[in-house]
Amino acid sequence: MLISYDEIHQALDILGLPSLITKEDIKKRYRFVAKSVHPDKEGGSNEAMERANWAYTILMQYIDNFRFTFDDEEIKKQFPHSSHAQRFKM
Repeated sequence: MLISYDEIHQALDILGLPSLITKEDIKKRYRFVAKSVHPDKEGGSNEAMERANWAYTILMQYIDNFRFTFDDEEIKKQFPHSSHAQRFKM
């Protein structure tokens, strides 16, 4: 599965994480978010839980397969085609 630059940033936003994080940071934040958006909790929903699960999966795959940080320069090195495509967006 190829993970795009935009997907990584979207996943970071969903979990409310900064760019420089560790695997343990992702796990802790995911657990915190999952507790608050779980469908069995008041105010939780299936959609919010699915987004949290998706974000967790994307970030863990990226860390396992690529790097341990999510700064813009590192992501652009991993996905050079994404920055190239950005030049042509209006």
